[in-house]
Amino acid sequence: MRITNVEAIRVKAPVWDPPEGWTTSPLDALFDEAEGHRRFPMGVYNGLPGTRTDPVFTVIVRVTTEGGQTGLGGIALGSSAVADIVEHHLRPFVIGSSVFDTELIWERLYRSTVNIGRKGLVVEAISGVDIAIWDALGKVLGQPVYNLLGGRTRSRIRAYCSAGHTTASPDRMAERARERMDRYGLTGFKMWFGYGPRDGRPGMRRNVDCVRALREALGEDIDLMGDAYMGWNVTYAIEMIRMLEPFHLTWIEEPLLPDDVAGYGRIRSAVGTPIAAGEHEFTRWGFRELIDHGAVDILQPDVNRMGGITEARKVWALAQAHGLEVVPHSHNFHNLHLVMSHLNSPLAEFFPTDYVDGDTFFSTLFRGEAAVVDGHITLSGAPGFGVSLDEDVVGRHAVVPSRS
Repeated sequence: MRITNVEAIRVKAPVWDPPEGWTTSPLDALFDEAEGHRRFPMGVYNGLPGTRTDPVFTVIVRVTTEGGQTGLGGIALGSSAVADIVEHHLRPFVIGSSVFDTELIWERLYRSTVNIGRKGLVVEAISGVDIAIWDALGKVLGQPVYNLLGGRTRSRIRAYCSAGHTTASPDRMAERARERMDRYGLTGFKMWFGYGPRDGRPGMRRNVDCVRALREALGEDIDLMGDAYMGWNVTYAIEMIRMLEPFHLTWIEEPLLPDDVAGYGRIRSAVGTPIAAGEHEFTRWGFRELIDHGAVDILQPDVNRMGGITEARKVWALAQAHGLEVVPHSHNFHNLHLVMSHLNSPLAEFFPTDYVDGDTFFSTLFRGEAAVVDGHITLSGAPGFGVSLDEDVVGRHAVVPSRS
């Protein structure tokens, strides 16, 4: 069954709901407290508010086979550049290929772009194409993708809530956490730290206050995690994590920039709390480096960023061989089918659907995305990933590329 077309559907950002709080971020190091993350409600993230001029926020890849089946893949943090890479660099290597040749196609895409790629936008584009091909393959065979990856390892997947922005009031933060946990029947919660090195010891105490409030509100039996979103440094992280160890966090996520692998190793060897990372890592080689350096306890690939299904299953196997768990970033379909088919993925991240931001918007573009019921996600047996485009939502947010 040959692939006859590859399309990049450009999607603009939605109108975000007012954020509840803020988080640390990589750019915090460049700002004093007075002009830093508390000036911008959601944190600085990867750019100053209002500075993004690219109209494309997300890219959906659609492949079509000669039999008329279509496959969908998504690049959640897309851009005009990613869409252009799909159409002008990758598409020629996919057209005419057999939908069954996932390994060969992936190697063609990676090797033909290695001089401009290896990581970043190019591998994100490869990821979207690869995911779409797997979706098409499942539809050709009449099987869900998880059956092509080894089948079910359980009847449903336990989910944890990821929606814990830091707020000025730790009690309010804990109250919102309890509301969401009860609404979805969840047994795990992840908060996002709001204070880092620039905030000094007062900020460290505020981080502790937030974690204490959450632990007291949620109880000792709930898995509680903390995400620093690359906003700390090694010295700060070691001291901060030691201060938090009485609260028994399940993991601390992304304390450092992703390239500081040695720094991750230093943190992990100095603290008792498990360290998680990998959301911003790429390909089997990037994750092998994390493993070889003993940098993490838990790997967190984002499949629509790190290389797609073809590459991700290698990362899952690497992790399993080294006794490591894999908890991917987000609960979207491309991640969930890998979680379902691997024993070393004990749970899945879930973004509540009671607000709109960059994380929750992606799911609204598709019909059939799995929902959380009683704290768990159940995947259907529909062919492929079991999703289709929500044409109304996509149509309202579509970006028509200019042709000059």
